[in-house]
Amino acid sequence: MSATLETSPGASTQQVATEQGGESLGKRAFRKLIKKKFVVACFVVALIYFLIAALGYLGLLPDFQERVGGSYEPPSLSFAKILGTDIFGRSILYKILIGTRTAITIGVVVTGISIPIGVITGLIAGYYGGKIDTFIVWLYSVLSSIPYILLVIGISYVLGKGIIPICIAMGSVGWIGLCRLVRGEVMKHKNREYVLAVKLIGGNHGRILFKHILPNVFHLAIITASLSTLNAIKSEVILTYIGVGIQDGASWGTMIQDASGELVNSIWWPLVGVSIAMFILIYSLNVIGDALRDALDPKLVD
Repeated sequence: MSATLETSPGASTQQVATEQGGESLGKRAFRKLIKKKFVVACFVVALIYFLIAALGYLGLLPDFQERVGGSYEPPSLSFAKILGTDIFGRSILYKILIGTRTAITIGVVVTGISIPIGVITGLIAGYYGGKIDTFIVWLYSVLSSIPYILLVIGISYVLGKGIIPICIAMGSVGWIGLCRLVRGEVMKHKNREYVLAVKLIGGNHGRILFKHILPNVFHLAIITASLSTLNAIKSEVILTYIGVGIQDGASWGTMIQDASGELVNSIWWPLVGVSIAMFILIYSLNVIGDALRDALDPKLVD
């Protein structure tokens, strides 16, 4: 015997999840994710990259400036030279490891800047409407009318080269997409029954926004965070490659910039090594982002 599940259009995502078997949205998402072995493997890969970054800050990674062999030695069975050496005899593997620290740092910092801005501006614009909404929509419309990479380059040139200016530049424009998503969802939620009920019992705007509406749109922030980390890593490589980003050699973008001239002399291993490292991380984050989107979407049921 089967029953048809019906939910009122005013129900919150927590209410819908409860009606679907007493599970919260987070528990249901976790249950769906752990069933997918490939997604779990991608989570493990991403955690390894984050662990490498943490070891870099603890000073436990090998010194990438140390000379381990001759100039441009091809890959060998030696651990330090498993990906070969560069023109100065430095290990390509060690350079990739320190570049991982830089990439993860930028991804985390940019996400930490852009996600709160996107969530807060989206909540305020969607809930209050009026002139506040008009101003925020005008602001992100102006910013989004400028190509992302050109805007980041312009801000980076003003702030100067280095990891902090890059993070500020990307974080200050990376909130636009999330703001749009959150604003649209808040506009749908603010007139639903559960919000009107809170207003009737005297709930203030802050309580309504952060205790009742925010949990129902927070899955957008989680999904966007994984994609924001991915985009920040790719953007840093592009910026460094064109000479705007990291300049001390501890970056994948610097390695790709150097490798572009080495390919002419059939020295392929520096580019192959860093490309593989980038591909594995970016692919894993893509898979994680897609999986989170599917698992956290309250409209999708098992």
